[in-house]
Amino acid sequence: MIDGALLLDKPVGVSSNRALQDAKKLYRASKAGHAGTLDPLASGLLVVLFGEATKFAGPLLDDDKEYQATLKLGERTTTGDAEGEVVERKSVAVAEAEIEAALARFRGDVDQVPPMHSALKRDGVPLYALARKGQTVERAARHVRIAALEKLGFEPPLLELRVRCSKGTYVRTLAEDIGAALGTCAHLAALRRTASGRFSVQDAVAPDALAAMTESERARHLLALPELLAGLPRAELDAEQEARFRNGQKLKAFLPEGLCAVYGARGGVIGLGEADAAGTLRPLRLVAASQTADKHRQTL
Repeated sequence: MIDGALLLDKPVGVSSNRALQDAKKLYRASKAGHAGTLDPLASGLLVVLFGEATKFAGPLLDDDKEYQATLKLGERTTTGDAEGEVVERKSVAVAEAEIEAALARFRGDVDQVPPMHSALKRDGVPLYALARKGQTVERAARHVRIAALEKLGFEPPLLELRVRCSKGTYVRTLAEDIGAALGTCAHLAALRRTASGRFSVQDAVAPDALAAMTESERARHLLALPELLAGLPRAELDAEQEARFRNGQKLKAFLPEGLCAVYGARGGVIGLGEADAAGTLRPLRLVAASQTADKHRQTL
């Protein structure tokens, strides 16, 4: 039984699901998921979860993501990225000083209208399906946060940026908005995810390299459950508390308010909890009891 996470460097041209299924097969995992999809045209960090680790996808999905984005100024496409047809062209007369002034407008909390070419649904139908039929529907703006936005390079018409943003941010839309702020138009020419939460693509392995490894070499690339949750506050329970927690009961705890990793009497991860301001810890996600009988099973 495999319980852990894999940091995968997904290549361009491969869907997140294809990369996930290939990794699942290599590890002979019975259950797998990931903590945030990447479009086929995007590359970079895909956090793949196996077994009991899939129960922790929620907090990982909520983490900020970091990208290296390449904008092509002077062209707007139907999809907002390089996959679509060019529907507008404008001249590019942008000075370096104008770029910093434009980027400053998008740092912090911003309202962003999701693109039509997205997986959001209207009456059960994905927006991209409507867009492919030539339909456009009104979309409500969503509140997102751009924690970091900086220029990495500018060789007209290409503008390369580092973007760190909250869950739900569409970098394609950000690219179009930045183009408009620069007095031209733009689309997202390339995108690479460089980080997800505290995990970096520098620590990830490419699918081809993974496939060429021996089974023991692949095992060394897995993050055990304690490693996966190491960034969270830690709650340690004795046997009696663990039994109550597993039964859905709240416990008194002296922890920072918010999510925490919960460890049982034998030292293994037993799940996720949430502490409130009153010092009460309630269970959110629980690992199967059979998986925590021996903490060494979580170090694979």
